[in-house]
Amino acid sequence: MDELRERILDTALALGERQGWDAVHLHDIARELGIEVADIRRHFDQKDAIAEAWFDRADAALLAAPQAPGWRELPVRERLHRAIFAWLDALAPHRRLTAQMLRYKLQPEHLHLQALGLTRISRTVQWIREAALLPAVGWRRELEEAALTAMYVTTFAFWLNDDSPGAERTHAL
Repeated sequence: MDELRERILDTALALGERQGWDAVHLHDIARELGIEVADIRRHFDQKDAIAEAWFDRADAALLAAPQAPGWRELPVRERLHRAIFAWLDALAPHRRLTAQMLRYKLQPEHLHLQALGLTRISRTVQWIREAALLPAVGWRRELEEAALTAMYVTTFAFWLNDDSPGAERTHAL
């Protein structure tokens, strides 16, 4: 990924941690980095695109999980668990901010972000399927995707509010 793009994302995350996601403005990120808003525009067409880049990082961590030795030999249930937690663990350093990003997306005037959020859920579920090496096709795949989507959304929502050490309660879920 482009170095400036990564710096923009990291700066947005740092600002979000200090002042809350709703208070993060592109002009503040530009000022922090000593660049122009137009420089940000070349990488992110809106603030929500920065949030999406944060979730892209989690997707990358998810897709790195199968590189672990012995991955293919693990039971499917364990591969699913590890894949989902690779994603969650990538978000963990900014869990509170991640929740704020989601609340921002769910504001009534952000219908366009909510529609994109459904696409994000579907895409991440597909990456989980691939990482877990799920082979189903046809109607079995459709049922599997529906069940996996429910499991993923439930786990993510639970994790966002899990203050147990190492997200132990979410692991147990």
